Amino acid sequence: MKSLLAALSTTVGKKFLMAVTGLLLCGFLIVHLAGNLLLYVDQEGKSYNEYAHALHSRDVLLKLMEAGLAALFILHIVLAFKTARENRAARKVRYYAQQSKIQDRQSAVKPDTWMFLSGAVILGFLILHLVDFTFLLRTDIPYEDFSNNEAGKAAAILRTPLTAIVYTIGCIVLGIHLSHGVSSAFQSLGVNHPKYQPLIRWGGILFAVLIGIGFASFPVVYFFFQPSV
Repeated sequence: MKSLLAALSTTVGKKFLMAVTGLLLCGFLIVHLAGNLLLYVDQEGKSYNEYAHALHSRDVLLKLMEAGLAALFILHIVLAFKTARENRAARKVRYYAQQSKIQDRQSAVKPDTWMFLSGAVILGFLILHLVDFTFLLRTDIPYEDFSNNEAGKAAAILRTPLTAIVYTIGCIVLGIHLSHGVSSAFQSLGVNHPKYQPLIRWGGILFAVLIGIGFASFPVVYFFFQPSV
C-alpha cells in the first residue's frame, strides 16, 4: 500500500490519476448530455421531466452519485494544480540552467498551461451551473413556479442572458479542453502506441466537438430560438 501511494505521489503517478479521473468525468458528460437531450424530444418537456423525476426518486443513490462526482472533480482539480505547479518549477530550473529566451517562451505556451487556464474557466462555469440548478440561488429565476416541472425550470434558466453567455463560452472552452485532454489521458495511461495514436487523437477531437456543441446547443437554442414559453 505504501509503495502504491509513493508511486501515485510522483509526477507520473499524479498524471495517471488525473487521466483516470478525467476519463471518468468524460463518462459523466456523456450520460449528462444524453439526459439533457431529452429536452428536445417533446416541446412540453414530458420526457425530460420523467427522467428528472426518476433520478430524484432515488434520493440516496443520487446523493451518493453526486458525492462521488464531486470527489472526482475535486481530485482532478487538485491534481491539476499540483502538476501545474511542478511544471512551473521545472521551467524555472530550466531557466536558471540558462535556456534561451525563445525556448522559455515556447515552454510558457505548452498544452499543460492552456489546460490549466481552460480548466479554471470550466470551474467558473460549473459554479454558476450549481448556483442555477442545484442550490437554486438565482434571484432572477422564479424557481417556485417550477416545483414539478424540471423542463420548465431548465428553460427559464437557459433563457437568461447571464446563463446564455456563460454557458455558451463555458461549453466551447470545455470542448477545447477535451480536445487535448482525452488524448493526453490515454497517453498518461500508457496507451500511446504509434498504430493507435491517430485514432485516439482524432477520436478525442470528435468526442470534444460533440460534447462541446451538444452542451452549447442548449443556451443557444433556448435563448435565441425559444426566447419565450
